[in-house]
Parts: sequence; C-alpha cells; structure tokens
Amino acid sequence: MLIASILAALLVILSTFTHYEVLRLLSTYVPRIRIRPRARLLVVLFGTFFGHLLEISFYALAYYSLMDHFDLGNFGGKFVDNFTSYLYFSAETYTTIGLGDIYPLGPLRLITGIEALNGLLLIGWSASFTYLAMQKFWNIKERD
Repeated sequence: MLIASILAALLVILSTFTHYEVLRLLSTYVPRIRIRPRARLLVVLFGTFFGHLLEISFYALAYYSLMDHFDLGNFGGKFVDNFTSYLYFSAETYTTIGLGDIYPLGPLRLITGIEALNGLLLIGWSASFTYLAMQKFWNIKERD
C-alpha cells in the first residue's frame, strides 16, 4: 500500500504540473495566433482536452506498471489486459463516470480514488479557464 500511496502522490503532482503548463502555454500563445478571436476558443478547448488526455495516460501507464510489473492489485469485471483497457478505465475514473464494468482490486483502489478526485479538480480548473477564455475571445458583436 505504501508504493501505491507514493505513486498516487506522484501522479497528482505530475498531472497538476502538466495541467498548469498546458493552461499556461495556452494563455501565453493563443492570443498571439492570427485567427479569428472566436476560433481561438476552439484552440483553448482542444488544448485543454489534449492536456486531459495526457493526464489520463499517466494514470493508465501507472495502472499498467503496478499490475503487470509490481503485482500490486488487479482488475475485476470485463477487463482485458491491454493498454486500451487501462486507458478506458483511467478515463472513466478521471471523469468520475465509474461505470463499474471494470473495477480495481487491491492497492489499485487507492490510486483510482485519488485519480477521481484529481480529475474532478483539474476538470473544474479547465472549466473556469475556458470561461475566462470565452470572456476574452467571444465577442458577440463580431461578424462571422
């Protein structure tokens, strides 16, 4: 359980710093792009989406490593041992959907709980960032 706790803390740090850098880069470079202001909002949306996919991938790699290389838990349900299953499970956990068709066993349960909380916070951060970008780039009076 100690390894799972340490890895969960490291994943929170890694995903939070990654998210910070993605949003920082977007806020720095999107205003410089020579496209319509409203189209810049799409760049913000796709950029934050890419950031979330990257963070979900970090957790998927952790599940893969913990299960296949460190034997720290397993998955029950309709789990198939390939990377797409890890990615799918990580995405449903990160977004707090939690469908239940795949579920963690052993120390992996701690990491999934931490991932859900971390994902919820980072998605909220993205929502507020997108709202601020809309205020900045979405000009109702602009002609399309």
